Amino acid sequence: MTDIVRRESNERLSRIVIHGDTVYVAGVTSNAAGGITEQTRDVLKKIDGYLAQAKSDKSRLLSVQIWLKDIERDFDGMNAAWAEWVPANAMPTRATCEAKLASPELLVEIIVTAAKRPKYRGGPMSEA
Repeated sequence: MTDIVRRESNERLSRIVIHGDTVYVAGVTSNAAGGITEQTRDVLKKIDGYLAQAKSDKSRLLSVQIWLKDIERDFDGMNAAWAEWVPANAMPTRATCEAKLASPELLVEIIVTAAKRPKYRGGPMSEA
């Protein structure tokens, strides 16, 4: 049986859950001042930190859910920040939707699922 590891838990949620080699990061929002591009960059920076805690990184993303307060207004700005951040050769599956977020100042919330980095195996590798 695989253990489930929960990190940064409170009475409502765990920020990170690790099950086997899969990492789940709960919805991440921004406390940065500014518009959609600034908030998205802030959220993605936080996600980098959460993935690092779980021994993963953005090149290991499997699935992403992006929630925008106003998809018509903010889709292009969010995508600009996303394109700066996500590795072009490691695109995850992704859905982007409009939602009423928890606070009026929040413009974006992002949920990610990723694979852990493979364990290092020392020594030369054989192709045989």
